[in-house]
Amino acid sequence: MNRDHLRDLSAALAAALLVTTAAVLGTAIQNRYGTLRVSWPPLYGHWEPHVGPGTPAAIVVALAVVAYGPLLAARLPWRALLVTACGTATAWTFSLALVDGWQRGIALRLTTKYEYLQVIDPVNRFDDIPAALRDFTHHILIRSPDAWPAHVAGHPPGATLTFVLLDRVGLGGGAWAGVWCITVGATAAVAVLVTVRALCGEALARRAAPFLVLAPAAVWMGTSADGYFAAVAAWAVAFLALAVTGHRPRSTGLASGLLFGLTTYLSYGLTLFALIAGAVVLLGSRRLRPLPYVLAGLVVVPAAFTFAGFNWWEAYHLLVTRYYQGAGGVRPYGYWVWANLACTVLVVGPATVAGLRRAGAASVREGFRGRLRTAVDAPESRLAFLVFAALLALLTADLSGMSKAETERIWLPFALWLLPACAMLTRPRAWLTAQAALALLLNHLLLTGW
Repeated sequence: MNRDHLRDLSAALAAALLVTTAAVLGTAIQNRYGTLRVSWPPLYGHWEPHVGPGTPAAIVVALAVVAYGPLLAARLPWRALLVTACGTATAWTFSLALVDGWQRGIALRLTTKYEYLQVIDPVNRFDDIPAALRDFTHHILIRSPDAWPAHVAGHPPGATLTFVLLDRVGLGGGAWAGVWCITVGATAAVAVLVTVRALCGEALARRAAPFLVLAPAAVWMGTSADGYFAAVAAWAVAFLALAVTGHRPRSTGLASGLLFGLTTYLSYGLTLFALIAGAVVLLGSRRLRPLPYVLAGLVVVPAAFTFAGFNWWEAYHLLVTRYYQGAGGVRPYGYWVWANLACTVLVVGPATVAGLRRAGAASVREGFRGRLRTAVDAPESRLAFLVFAALLALLTADLSGMSKAETERIWLPFALWLLPACAMLTRPRAWLTAQAALALLLNHLLLTGW
Protein backbone atom coordinates (compact mmCIF):
# COMPACT_ATOMS: atom_id res chain seq x y z
CA MET A 1 0.00 0.00 0.00
CA ASN A 2 1.50 3.34 -1.05
CA ARG A 3 1.64 6.50 1.00
CA ASP A 4 -1.37 8.13 -0.65
CA HIS A 5 -3.58 5.17 0.23
CA LEU A 6 -2.34 5.22 3.81
CA ARG A 7 -3.07 8.92 4.06
CA ASP A 8 -6.55 8.36 2.62
CA LEU A 9 -7.24 5.69 5.23
CA SER A 10 -5.84 7.92 7.97
CA ALA A 11 -8.22 10.71 6.94
CA ALA A 12 -11.16 8.28 6.95
CA LEU A 13 -10.17 6.94 10.36
CA ALA A 14 -9.85 10.46 11.74
CA ALA A 15 -13.35 11.19 10.48
CA ALA A 16 -14.61 7.98 12.10
CA LEU A 17 -13.01 9.09 15.37
CA LEU A 18 -14.82 12.43 15.09
CA VAL A 19 -18.15 10.63 14.65
CA THR A 20 -17.41 8.29 17.56
CA THR A 21 -16.45 11.19 19.83
CA ALA A 22 -19.61 13.07 18.87
CA ALA A 23 -21.72 9.98 19.61
CA VAL A 24 -20.09 9.20 22.98
CA LEU A 25 -19.97 12.76 24.31
CA GLY A 26 -23.34 13.58 22.81
CA THR A 27 -24.99 10.61 24.51
CA ALA A 28 -23.47 11.62 27.83
CA ILE A 29 -24.64 15.23 27.45
CA GLN A 30 -28.12 14.21 26.36
CA ASN A 31 -28.54 11.66 29.15
CA ARG A 32 -27.38 14.11 31.81
CA TYR A 33 -28.81 17.42 30.64
CA GLY A 34 -31.24 16.65 27.79
CA THR A 35 -30.12 19.77 25.94
CA LEU A 36 -29.14 18.20 22.61
CA ARG A 37 -32.77 17.38 21.78
CA VAL A 38 -31.81 14.34 19.71
CA SER A 39 -32.15 10.67 20.65
CA TRP A 40 -29.03 9.33 18.92
CA PRO A 41 -26.38 12.07 18.87
CA PRO A 42 -25.21 13.54 16.62
CA LEU A 43 -28.07 12.41 14.33
CA TYR A 44 -31.76 13.19 14.66
CA GLY A 45 -33.16 9.69 14.99
CA HIS A 46 -33.24 6.74 17.33
CA TRP A 47 -31.85 3.23 17.53
CA GLU A 48 -34.23 0.77 15.85
CA PRO A 49 -32.66 -2.10 13.89
CA HIS A 50 -35.08 -3.10 11.17
CA VAL A 51 -35.49 -4.36 7.62
CA GLY A 52 -38.20 -3.56 5.13
CA PRO A 53 -39.41 -4.01 1.56
CA GLY A 54 -36.63 -1.77 0.31
CA THR A 55 -33.85 -3.87 1.83
CA PRO A 56 -33.33 -6.34 -1.07
CA ALA A 57 -33.53 -3.56 -3.67
CA ALA A 58 -31.04 -1.37 -1.79
CA ILE A 59 -28.54 -4.24 -1.56
CA VAL A 60 -28.94 -5.04 -5.27
CA VAL A 61 -28.45 -1.41 -6.29
CA ALA A 62 -25.38 -1.12 -4.07
CA LEU A 63 -23.81 -4.30 -5.44
CA ALA A 64 -24.53 -3.27 -9.03
CA VAL A 65 -22.95 0.18 -8.63
CA VAL A 66 -19.90 -1.21 -6.85
CA ALA A 67 -19.40 -3.91 -9.48
CA TYR A 68 -20.26 -2.03 -12.67
CA GLY A 69 -20.47 1.67 -11.78
CA PRO A 70 -16.86 2.70 -12.53
CA LEU A 71 -16.79 0.72 -15.78
CA LEU A 72 -20.11 2.07 -17.07
CA ALA A 73 -19.19 5.60 -16.02
CA ALA A 74 -16.05 5.36 -18.14
CA ARG A 75 -17.65 3.80 -21.23
CA LEU A 76 -21.24 5.01 -21.61
CA PRO A 77 -21.95 7.92 -23.98
CA TRP A 78 -22.30 11.09 -21.95
CA ARG A 79 -26.06 11.51 -22.29
CA ALA A 80 -26.62 7.83 -21.55
CA LEU A 81 -24.46 8.22 -18.47
CA LEU A 82 -26.60 11.11 -17.22
CA VAL A 83 -29.81 9.13 -17.73
CA THR A 84 -28.31 6.08 -16.03
CA ALA A 85 -27.01 8.15 -13.12
CA CYS A 86 -30.41 9.76 -12.59
CA GLY A 87 -32.25 6.45 -12.75
CA THR A 88 -29.82 4.72 -10.41
CA ALA A 89 -29.82 7.58 -7.90
CA THR A 90 -33.63 7.46 -7.92
CA ALA A 91 -33.63 3.70 -7.35
CA TRP A 92 -31.05 3.98 -4.56
CA THR A 93 -33.01 6.72 -2.75
CA PHE A 94 -36.38 4.99 -3.14
CA SER A 95 -35.01 1.65 -1.96
CA LEU A 96 -33.43 3.20 1.13
CA ALA A 97 -36.64 5.06 1.95
CA LEU A 98 -38.63 1.83 1.58
CA VAL A 99 -36.46 0.11 4.17
CA ASP A 100 -38.78 1.96 6.57
CA GLY A 101 -41.85 0.87 4.57
CA TRP A 102 -44.12 2.85 2.27
CA GLN A 103 -46.11 4.63 4.96
CA ARG A 104 -43.37 5.36 7.47
CA GLY A 105 -40.64 5.86 4.89
CA ILE A 106 -42.41 7.96 2.27
CA ALA A 107 -46.14 8.66 2.59
CA LEU A 108 -46.16 10.03 6.14
CA ARG A 109 -42.76 11.76 6.30
CA LEU A 110 -44.03 15.16 5.21
CA THR A 111 -47.29 14.99 7.17
CA THR A 112 -45.96 15.18 10.75
CA LYS A 113 -46.73 18.11 13.02
CA TYR A 114 -43.50 19.84 11.98
CA GLU A 115 -44.00 19.58 8.22
CA TYR A 116 -45.41 21.56 5.32
CA LEU A 117 -48.51 19.52 4.65
CA GLN A 118 -49.95 20.44 8.06
CA VAL A 119 -51.05 23.78 6.58
CA ILE A 120 -52.90 22.08 3.71
CA ASP A 121 -54.83 19.26 5.38
CA PRO A 122 -57.31 19.24 7.07
CA VAL A 123 -57.61 23.05 6.62
CA ASN A 124 -55.84 24.65 3.67
CA ARG A 125 -54.42 27.87 5.08
CA PHE A 126 -53.06 28.69 1.62
CA ASP A 127 -56.42 28.49 -0.13
CA ASP A 128 -56.01 32.22 -0.81
CA ILE A 129 -52.31 32.35 -1.72
CA PRO A 130 -51.89 36.16 -1.94
CA ALA A 131 -53.57 36.60 1.46
CA ALA A 132 -51.42 33.85 2.99
CA LEU A 133 -48.25 35.49 1.68
CA ARG A 134 -49.25 38.92 3.01
CA ASP A 135 -50.02 37.38 6.39
CA PHE A 136 -47.07 34.95 6.46
CA THR A 137 -44.81 36.86 8.88
CA HIS A 138 -47.61 37.20 11.45
CA HIS A 139 -47.44 33.47 12.23
CA ILE A 140 -43.70 32.81 12.45
CA LEU A 141 -43.12 33.32 16.18
CA ILE A 142 -44.17 30.48 18.48
CA ARG A 143 -46.52 32.63 20.55
CA SER A 144 -48.17 34.29 17.54
CA PRO A 145 -51.79 33.42 16.70
CA ASP A 146 -52.01 30.14 14.74
CA ALA A 147 -48.23 29.82 14.59
CA TRP A 148 -46.91 27.94 11.60
CA PRO A 149 -45.47 24.44 12.05
CA ALA A 150 -41.69 24.44 12.55
CA HIS A 151 -40.66 23.82 8.95
CA VAL A 152 -43.17 26.27 7.49
CA ALA A 153 -42.03 28.98 9.90
CA GLY A 154 -38.38 28.09 9.32
CA HIS A 155 -38.42 28.59 5.55
CA PRO A 156 -39.57 31.22 3.10
CA PRO A 157 -43.01 30.44 1.65
CA GLY A 158 -41.64 29.08 -1.63
CA ALA A 159 -41.13 25.75 0.12
CA THR A 160 -44.73 25.51 1.33
CA LEU A 161 -46.11 26.82 -1.97
CA THR A 162 -44.51 23.90 -3.77
CA PHE A 163 -46.74 21.47 -1.91
CA VAL A 164 -49.75 23.77 -2.13
CA LEU A 165 -49.41 23.84 -5.93
CA LEU A 166 -48.93 20.06 -6.07
CA ASP A 167 -52.18 19.74 -4.15
CA ARG A 168 -53.95 22.08 -6.57
CA VAL A 169 -52.98 20.01 -9.61
CA GLY A 170 -54.29 16.83 -7.99
CA LEU A 171 -51.06 15.55 -6.44
CA GLY A 172 -52.00 16.21 -2.83
CA GLY A 173 -51.11 14.23 0.25
CA GLY A 174 -47.95 12.85 1.77
CA ALA A 175 -47.36 10.12 -0.80
CA TRP A 176 -47.19 12.49 -3.75
CA ALA A 177 -45.13 14.97 -1.74
CA GLY A 178 -42.65 12.21 -0.86
CA VAL A 179 -42.41 10.96 -4.42
CA TRP A 180 -41.87 14.53 -5.64
CA CYS A 181 -38.99 15.15 -3.23
CA ILE A 182 -37.27 11.86 -4.04
CA THR A 183 -37.71 12.10 -7.80
CA VAL A 184 -36.65 15.72 -8.09
CA GLY A 185 -33.92 15.29 -5.49
CA ALA A 186 -32.30 12.46 -7.45
CA THR A 187 -31.70 14.80 -10.38
CA ALA A 188 -29.22 16.75 -8.22
CA ALA A 189 -26.59 14.13 -9.06
CA VAL A 190 -27.04 14.92 -12.75
CA ALA A 191 -26.73 18.66 -12.12
CA VAL A 192 -23.45 18.17 -10.25
CA LEU A 193 -22.11 15.98 -13.08
CA VAL A 194 -23.03 18.61 -15.67
CA THR A 195 -21.24 21.26 -13.61
CA VAL A 196 -18.08 19.21 -13.08
CA ARG A 197 -17.89 18.36 -16.78
CA ALA A 198 -18.32 22.01 -17.83
CA LEU A 199 -15.75 23.37 -15.39
CA CYS A 200 -13.28 20.53 -14.78
CA GLY A 201 -13.55 18.19 -17.75
CA GLU A 202 -15.45 15.06 -18.62
CA ALA A 203 -12.88 12.63 -17.22
CA LEU A 204 -13.34 13.86 -13.65
CA ALA A 205 -17.11 13.99 -14.03
CA ARG A 206 -17.16 10.35 -15.14
CA ARG A 207 -15.01 9.30 -12.20
CA ALA A 208 -17.29 11.16 -9.79
CA ALA A 209 -20.52 9.69 -11.20
CA PRO A 210 -20.68 6.41 -9.18
CA PHE A 211 -20.05 8.29 -5.94
CA LEU A 212 -22.79 10.81 -6.65
CA VAL A 213 -25.19 7.96 -7.38
CA LEU A 214 -24.33 5.85 -4.31
CA ALA A 215 -24.04 8.65 -1.77
CA PRO A 216 -24.98 7.99 1.88
CA ALA A 217 -26.82 11.33 1.59
CA ALA A 218 -29.63 9.36 -0.06
CA VAL A 219 -30.66 8.19 3.43
CA TRP A 220 -31.96 11.73 4.04
CA MET A 221 -32.80 12.64 0.44
CA GLY A 222 -35.71 10.24 0.81
CA THR A 223 -37.87 11.65 2.13
CA SER A 224 -36.96 15.25 2.92
CA ALA A 225 -37.94 18.53 1.34
CA ASP A 226 -34.29 19.50 1.61
CA GLY A 227 -33.55 16.90 -1.07
CA TYR A 228 -35.83 18.88 -3.38
CA PHE A 229 -34.11 22.12 -2.32
CA ALA A 230 -30.74 20.52 -3.06
CA ALA A 231 -31.81 19.73 -6.61
CA VAL A 232 -33.08 23.26 -7.33
CA ALA A 233 -29.84 24.77 -6.02
CA ALA A 234 -27.74 22.22 -7.92
CA TRP A 235 -29.45 23.01 -11.23
CA ALA A 236 -28.98 26.74 -10.59
CA VAL A 237 -25.23 26.08 -10.30
CA ALA A 238 -25.23 23.74 -13.30
CA PHE A 239 -26.89 26.28 -15.60
CA LEU A 240 -24.48 28.94 -14.36
CA ALA A 241 -21.53 26.64 -15.17
CA LEU A 242 -22.88 26.12 -18.67
CA ALA A 243 -23.43 29.86 -19.11
CA VAL A 244 -19.91 30.91 -18.07
CA THR A 245 -18.33 28.26 -20.29
CA GLY A 246 -20.15 29.45 -23.39
CA HIS A 247 -23.04 26.97 -23.60
CA ARG A 248 -25.96 29.17 -24.74
CA PRO A 249 -25.14 31.95 -22.24
CA ARG A 250 -28.45 33.76 -22.65
CA SER A 251 -30.82 30.87 -21.98
CA THR A 252 -28.64 29.05 -19.46
CA GLY A 253 -27.80 32.31 -17.68
CA LEU A 254 -31.47 33.24 -17.42
CA ALA A 255 -32.38 29.74 -16.19
CA SER A 256 -29.63 29.93 -13.58
CA GLY A 257 -30.85 33.28 -12.30
CA LEU A 258 -34.45 32.09 -12.07
CA LEU A 259 -33.43 29.01 -10.09
CA PHE A 260 -31.12 30.96 -7.79
CA GLY A 261 -34.00 33.31 -7.07
CA LEU A 262 -36.26 30.36 -6.29
CA THR A 263 -33.55 28.79 -4.13
CA THR A 264 -33.48 31.79 -1.80
CA TYR A 265 -37.26 31.46 -1.34
CA LEU A 266 -37.01 27.77 -0.49
CA SER A 267 -34.51 28.16 2.36
CA TYR A 268 -32.92 31.21 3.95
CA GLY A 269 -29.63 29.40 4.47
CA LEU A 270 -29.23 28.67 0.77
CA THR A 271 -28.22 32.28 0.20
CA LEU A 272 -24.77 30.85 1.03
CA PHE A 273 -24.83 29.28 -2.42
CA ALA A 274 -23.50 32.66 -3.51
CA LEU A 275 -20.09 31.31 -2.46
CA ILE A 276 -20.41 28.32 -4.80
CA ALA A 277 -21.77 30.54 -7.56
CA GLY A 278 -18.79 32.85 -7.13
CA ALA A 279 -16.41 29.91 -7.54
CA VAL A 280 -18.23 28.84 -10.70
CA VAL A 281 -17.92 32.33 -12.18
CA LEU A 282 -14.20 32.44 -11.38
CA LEU A 283 -13.70 29.07 -13.04
CA GLY A 284 -15.63 30.09 -16.14
CA SER A 285 -13.88 31.09 -19.32
CA ARG A 286 -16.60 33.54 -20.45
CA ARG A 287 -17.69 35.21 -17.26
CA LEU A 288 -19.12 38.56 -18.31
CA ARG A 289 -21.44 37.80 -21.20
CA PRO A 290 -24.04 35.73 -19.30
CA LEU A 291 -24.08 37.82 -16.10
CA PRO A 292 -26.77 40.31 -17.26
CA TYR A 293 -29.08 37.38 -18.04
CA VAL A 294 -28.29 35.73 -14.70
CA LEU A 295 -29.09 38.97 -12.86
CA ALA A 296 -32.28 39.47 -14.91
CA GLY A 297 -33.46 35.99 -13.95
CA LEU A 298 -32.37 36.43 -10.34
CA VAL A 299 -34.81 39.27 -9.64
CA VAL A 300 -37.94 37.54 -10.98
CA VAL A 301 -38.87 35.29 -8.04
CA PRO A 302 -37.96 37.82 -5.31
CA ALA A 303 -39.92 40.50 -7.16
CA ALA A 304 -42.97 38.25 -7.45
CA PHE A 305 -42.98 37.38 -3.75
CA THR A 306 -42.34 40.99 -2.72
CA PHE A 307 -45.15 42.22 -4.98
CA ALA A 308 -47.43 39.60 -3.42
CA GLY A 309 -46.71 41.06 0.02
CA PHE A 310 -44.03 38.79 1.51
CA ASN A 311 -41.08 40.57 3.14
CA TRP A 312 -38.05 38.22 3.05
CA TRP A 313 -35.88 40.27 5.42
CA GLU A 314 -38.60 40.76 8.01
CA ALA A 315 -39.40 37.05 7.88
CA TYR A 316 -35.74 36.11 8.32
CA HIS A 317 -35.32 38.27 11.42
CA LEU A 318 -38.50 36.78 12.90
CA LEU A 319 -37.17 33.31 12.10
CA VAL A 320 -34.00 34.02 14.11
CA THR A 321 -36.20 34.87 17.09
CA ARG A 322 -38.32 31.75 16.53
CA TYR A 323 -35.19 29.61 16.28
CA TYR A 324 -34.08 30.62 19.76
CA GLN A 325 -37.62 30.24 21.11
CA GLY A 326 -37.43 26.54 20.32
CA ALA A 327 -34.76 23.84 20.46
CA GLY A 328 -32.19 26.21 18.94
CA GLY A 329 -32.20 28.20 22.16
CA VAL A 330 -31.42 25.10 24.22
CA ARG A 331 -28.97 23.15 22.08
CA PRO A 332 -25.38 24.01 23.09
CA TYR A 333 -23.32 25.72 20.40
CA GLY A 334 -20.09 24.36 21.92
CA TYR A 335 -21.12 20.80 21.07
CA TRP A 336 -22.90 21.27 17.77
CA VAL A 337 -20.29 23.52 16.16
CA TRP A 338 -18.07 20.44 15.76
CA ALA A 339 -20.66 17.64 16.04
CA ASN A 340 -22.38 19.06 12.94
CA LEU A 341 -19.23 18.13 11.05
CA ALA A 342 -19.59 14.57 12.34
CA CYS A 343 -23.10 14.56 10.85
CA THR A 344 -21.61 15.71 7.56
CA VAL A 345 -19.11 12.84 7.61
CA LEU A 346 -22.05 10.42 7.81
CA VAL A 347 -23.83 12.20 4.97
CA VAL A 348 -20.90 12.26 2.53
CA GLY A 349 -19.12 9.10 3.67
CA PRO A 350 -15.47 8.13 4.17
CA ALA A 351 -14.69 8.26 0.45
CA THR A 352 -15.49 11.98 0.36
CA VAL A 353 -13.27 12.61 3.37
CA ALA A 354 -10.40 10.85 1.57
CA GLY A 355 -11.20 12.76 -1.62
CA LEU A 356 -11.12 16.08 0.21
CA ARG A 357 -7.74 15.13 1.63
CA ARG A 358 -6.46 14.52 -1.90
CA ALA A 359 -7.99 17.78 -3.10
CA GLY A 360 -6.25 19.68 -0.34
CA ALA A 361 -2.95 17.95 -1.03
CA ALA A 362 -3.21 18.77 -4.73
CA SER A 363 -3.87 22.43 -3.96
CA VAL A 364 -0.90 22.61 -1.60
CA ARG A 365 1.38 21.00 -4.19
CA GLU A 366 0.34 23.55 -6.80
CA GLY A 367 1.04 26.35 -4.34
CA PHE A 368 4.52 25.07 -3.51
CA ARG A 369 5.28 24.88 -7.21
CA GLY A 370 4.72 28.62 -7.47
CA ARG A 371 1.53 28.31 -9.49
CA LEU A 372 -0.85 30.15 -7.19
CA ARG A 373 -2.10 32.39 -9.99
CA THR A 374 -2.70 29.47 -12.32
CA ALA A 375 -3.59 26.80 -9.78
CA VAL A 376 -7.06 26.45 -11.25
CA ASP A 377 -5.68 25.63 -14.70
CA ALA A 378 -5.33 21.89 -13.99
CA PRO A 379 -8.63 19.94 -13.95
CA GLU A 380 -8.05 18.48 -10.48
CA SER A 381 -7.16 21.90 -9.09
CA ARG A 382 -10.33 23.34 -10.60
CA LEU A 383 -12.35 20.57 -8.98
CA ALA A 384 -10.63 21.23 -5.65
CA PHE A 385 -11.54 24.92 -5.96
CA LEU A 386 -15.19 24.02 -6.53
CA VAL A 387 -15.52 21.55 -3.66
CA PHE A 388 -13.69 23.82 -1.22
CA ALA A 389 -16.10 26.65 -2.09
CA ALA A 390 -18.91 24.30 -1.05
CA LEU A 391 -16.99 23.40 2.10
CA LEU A 392 -16.58 27.10 2.90
CA ALA A 393 -20.33 27.61 2.53
CA LEU A 394 -20.98 24.68 4.85
CA LEU A 395 -18.50 25.95 7.46
CA THR A 396 -20.06 29.41 7.31
CA ALA A 397 -23.45 27.89 8.02
CA ASP A 398 -21.90 25.97 10.89
CA LEU A 399 -20.28 28.99 12.52
CA SER A 400 -23.50 31.01 12.21
CA GLY A 401 -25.08 28.98 15.02
CA MET A 402 -28.33 28.71 13.03
CA SER A 403 -27.73 25.04 12.23
CA LYS A 404 -27.42 23.32 15.59
CA ALA A 405 -28.38 19.68 14.91
CA GLU A 406 -30.42 18.16 12.08
CA THR A 407 -27.70 19.18 9.65
CA GLU A 408 -27.77 15.74 8.03
CA ARG A 409 -30.94 17.11 6.41
CA ILE A 410 -30.40 20.86 6.41
CA TRP A 411 -26.95 20.72 4.79
CA LEU A 412 -27.84 18.28 2.01
CA PRO A 413 -27.62 21.03 -0.66
CA PHE A 414 -24.03 21.80 0.36
CA ALA A 415 -22.94 18.23 1.09
CA LEU A 416 -23.71 17.08 -2.47
CA TRP A 417 -20.99 19.42 -3.75
CA LEU A 418 -18.35 17.71 -1.62
CA LEU A 419 -18.95 14.33 -3.29
CA PRO A 420 -17.12 15.16 -6.57
CA ALA A 421 -13.88 15.12 -4.57
CA CYS A 422 -14.17 11.31 -4.79
CA ALA A 423 -13.12 11.61 -8.45
CA MET A 424 -9.55 12.01 -7.19
CA LEU A 425 -9.49 8.60 -5.53
CA THR A 426 -7.92 5.46 -6.87
CA ARG A 427 -9.43 2.02 -6.13
CA PRO A 428 -13.00 3.32 -6.56
CA ARG A 429 -14.70 -0.02 -5.91
CA ALA A 430 -13.25 -0.28 -2.40
CA TRP A 431 -14.40 3.23 -1.56
CA LEU A 432 -17.83 2.66 -3.13
CA THR A 433 -18.20 -0.42 -0.95
CA ALA A 434 -17.49 1.70 2.13
CA GLN A 435 -20.04 4.31 1.01
CA ALA A 436 -22.74 1.72 0.41
CA ALA A 437 -22.04 -0.11 3.66
CA LEU A 438 -22.35 3.11 5.65
CA ALA A 439 -25.67 4.04 4.04
CA LEU A 440 -27.13 0.57 4.52
CA LEU A 441 -26.04 0.40 8.15
CA LEU A 442 -27.44 3.83 8.95
CA ASN A 443 -30.78 3.09 7.32
CA HIS A 444 -31.18 -0.37 8.86
CA LEU A 445 -29.94 0.38 12.39
CA LEU A 446 -31.50 3.81 12.92
CA LEU A 447 -34.94 5.19 12.30
CA THR A 448 -33.97 8.64 11.09
CA GLY A 449 -36.20 11.61 11.76
CA TRP A 450 -36.26 12.74 8.13
